[in-house]
Amino acid sequence: MKARYQGVFPVAPTIFTEDGALDLDGQRRCLDFMIDAGSQGICIHANYSEQFALGDDERELITRTTLEHVAGRVPVIVTTSHFSSRICAERNRHAQALGAAMVMVMPPYHGATFRVSEAQIQAFFEEVTGGLDIPLMIQDAPASGTTLSAPFLAKLARQIEALSYFKIETAGAASKLRELIALGGEAIEGPWDGEEGITLLADLDAGATGAMTGGGYPDGIRQITDAYFAGNRDEACTQYARWLPLINYENRQAGFLTAKALMMAGGVIACDKARAPWPELHPQVRAGLLEVARWLDPLVLRWGR
Repeated sequence: MKARYQGVFPVAPTIFTEDGALDLDGQRRCLDFMIDAGSQGICIHANYSEQFALGDDERELITRTTLEHVAGRVPVIVTTSHFSSRICAERNRHAQALGAAMVMVMPPYHGATFRVSEAQIQAFFEEVTGGLDIPLMIQDAPASGTTLSAPFLAKLARQIEALSYFKIETAGAASKLRELIALGGEAIEGPWDGEEGITLLADLDAGATGAMTGGGYPDGIRQITDAYFAGNRDEACTQYARWLPLINYENRQAGFLTAKALMMAGGVIACDKARAPWPELHPQVRAGLLEVARWLDPLVLRWGR
């Protein structure tokens, strides 16, 4: 199967004002920067977009704003995760109608303990793909607390036509990607890396064809993936080693506020705050992040200046 989408598809942060309101002008500037920085696609409403802090009306507004502003310049993936298969299915069809290229969904979960069986997870994905002409990506992430084995994911891919992309973020991601590809064969259209690219090189070696990272420095991630996909693994290794300190700082220190902190430092946006009760970056964490970033000179620090 020829993959419809591959490459670097970073997560767009949600931009707020100082008082926590949506900043749609800032959101548009964020999208413009991400495209200028080489994003081959963009994902919205992911966990790194703070989707858990948005109301349904805000999700709708951001989805429309994003798809209208991007206007086909790059494909847009809309995350539609919800515990309810009915609501998730409605979100999927709506995103498709607005022009989304793909939807991304986590398995159904709620809180620390509400989980369902594999049979119910399969029924969930059968329902939420109903009426879809665009692919669905399963986000296999620790945040759900749900174990999705490679054999089970391969089974879903073989049995549900729209379900063909997989973002693997669990421990041992490369091994899981390798097993998933071996078991699923042509049903696995898009085996993707996630978790800010912290295991990117190993995941590429395992067969990953896409990377969904943070949105702050897609130009840096492209230096790794472009070299790798061109068959120059040595250069990919060199670039991975070069960018790894910043990738590590995002993955282990600054988290989903990384992209916004970099964007504010570079004049892309005016405010890098999350919504309460999430705390602001500690000043030392911010300083360390920007110090590492300046060594690499990513576009984000120059784009708005």
